[in-house]
Amino acid sequence: MKNFDVIILGAGAAGLFCASLAGKRGLKTLVIDNGKKLGRKILMSGGGRCNFTNLYAEHSNYISTNPHFCKSALARYTQWDFIALVAKYNIPYHEKTLGQLFCDNSAQEIVDMLENECSLPNITIKLRNEVTEVEKTADGFLITANGIKVCTHSLVIATGGLSMPGLGATPIGYRLAEQFGHTIIPTRAALVPFTLHKPLLESLQVLSGVSVPATVTSADGTLFKENILFTHRGLSGPAILQISSYWNPGEYVSINLLPNLSITEFLANEKQQHPNQSLKNTLAKLLPRRLVEVFQEQGQIPECALKQLNHPQLEHLHDTLHQWQVQPNGTEGYRTAEVTLGGVDTHEISSKTMESQKISGLYFIGEVVDVTGWLGGYNFQWAWSSAAACAESLPQILVQQND
Repeated sequence: MKNFDVIILGAGAAGLFCASLAGKRGLKTLVIDNGKKLGRKILMSGGGRCNFTNLYAEHSNYISTNPHFCKSALARYTQWDFIALVAKYNIPYHEKTLGQLFCDNSAQEIVDMLENECSLPNITIKLRNEVTEVEKTADGFLITANGIKVCTHSLVIATGGLSMPGLGATPIGYRLAEQFGHTIIPTRAALVPFTLHKPLLESLQVLSGVSVPATVTSADGTLFKENILFTHRGLSGPAILQISSYWNPGEYVSINLLPNLSITEFLANEKQQHPNQSLKNTLAKLLPRRLVEVFQEQGQIPECALKQLNHPQLEHLHDTLHQWQVQPNGTEGYRTAEVTLGGVDTHEISSKTMESQKISGLYFIGEVVDVTGWLGGYNFQWAWSSAAACAESLPQILVQQND
């Protein structure tokens, strides 16, 4: 039976990065993953270009029932540290918007970088290995994968969440956490498109593929100013994905379709210059014509010339365009969600080492814990930072024995 200093379950962003750092410290490291490829989620992220971090990442960009938990790890391994690693490999990258950094070429370059960082003789990676049993022993843990048993002093759970099951996501991380007495904060899909109730969906489907700038506000007052995208299932786009993490079933979201101007002031100016112009044609200067027509069909926008627009109609129009109330039917779920909200309760994990406060030698990193970042590279940064915090704290039991 083979012994290891550390066994890491999961060959995603957090798992691979943790393995590379543990290996550099001389730890005999084994990575086990059920998939056929390394970093499957990395490869498809950012449209295949991997939004690997964000220039402005800080703890306020994360959702958790324990909001201060991520501070320590993020401060000790920052976005600048990972950017330096990317630069070391001469991987070209660019800032897209709002501090989001993407590879110029392909996400494969990030996976190749991590694989190269793991190409040390003391690091072993086993793919297509399904873990069927994990037992606590006097010295650590006994893991059974594909019928083979291996031992380790330290076990790192880096199995990710439930998002994108098509890429092999499973609940094994949560099951193992519960097995060892950890609390799981209820999970749900996050950074995910909304579906809409049938009447509204049918009227908006003609806009599928159309994107407009907007500010979207949740019931708790959280807001994001980015584009929204009309789809054949409902609403998507950056602002919608962001607000989905703050939305609860049954709630409305408020959408300002004209975040950069006041419709009242705009129409007052237009009325002076073109009093006989129809309201529909005027609004079509600002919004997709079909969207204006949908609002007209729903009785939200009157069919009249600008000179005929009265004050009550103007107030109603202001509310329609600046505070459009939409009640989602739900979300598209884990199938298209970028991340999983909730996870292993961080009140039961050390914020400095990522070690369980219940079981010595057990660690949790990345998406499996109750830390969920905003859209835009924040979740990858959490993967890097939590992995680094864990790796630097792992003890070198077997190395000392071998010495």
